[in-house]
Amino acid sequence: MGVYRNWFLASRPWSFSMTAISVGVGSAMAAIAGPFQWPLFLLALASAVLLHAATNLINDYYDVRHGVDTIEVATAQYRPHPVVEGLIPAEQVRWVAYALFALAALIGLYLTAVCGMVIFWIGLTGLLAGLTYTAPPLKYKYVALGELSVFLMWGPLMVEGAYYVQRQALSAQAFWVSLPFGALVALVLLANNIRDIDHDRSRHIHTLAIMLGRRRGQKAFLLLMGAAYVGILALARTLTPWVLIIFFTLPLAIRLLRQMIDAVPNDADAQTAKLDTAFGVLLVASLVLEGLVG
Repeated sequence: MGVYRNWFLASRPWSFSMTAISVGVGSAMAAIAGPFQWPLFLLALASAVLLHAATNLINDYYDVRHGVDTIEVATAQYRPHPVVEGLIPAEQVRWVAYALFALAALIGLYLTAVCGMVIFWIGLTGLLAGLTYTAPPLKYKYVALGELSVFLMWGPLMVEGAYYVQRQALSAQAFWVSLPFGALVALVLLANNIRDIDHDRSRHIHTLAIMLGRRRGQKAFLLLMGAAYVGILALARTLTPWVLIIFFTLPLAIRLLRQMIDAVPNDADAQTAKLDTAFGVLLVASLVLEGLVG
């Protein structure tokens, strides 16, 4: 049982909620516009989660191989990190990641055949983004492009992809709805990188937080979070007033901001992810309510 537990934890299943929300947002938007097909939704969700799990594994593999993640890093202090702890063989991690990428791709090819070539290009972009996040030759996480990638993947790309699976069309409304949640998911990585500025600098990698500096990084965190809530106000005027239920998460957001300004906690990324989950669940709920009640 210990072996299975280690692999389960290495995939970071708690992070899959963000993927489920992005797929849920796009799918709920599609359901407002027309009939909803559960089999296609479940296949899109499965492919996205497999891609996310594969990215987590390959990211950890290369972070450990490049000496970025060690047993002393803050992330390993508050959550299990089987790859860093040597509980599963590093080479097995790499090959399991490739296998998960392949499974995600197979589902993507089926959805392409059923729904159209747009799914192929969206899926290929996500696959390449996941593969090259920390892997050579790009390793773009180490050159301050991680937040941008996360924003695009969990925002417009995943939401539009899920919408397209249902409607075989792209949607300007789905694009605008994707932006606030995509920004919050990017904040998870920014929080992580603000906390790890000194550690990452010692490993000779460059992150957005290092480029901005701690104080300006904290200001960017505040501005992006504020922009996400302003975006919700805009959606309340153009899409549905139900999205205003998201403002029930404001106390959580304010508490997080205070923590980030006073003293960045070791679990800054996890705390930000909790806000993302609450925000995202209410966003999906608001869209479902719009579809059911109007």
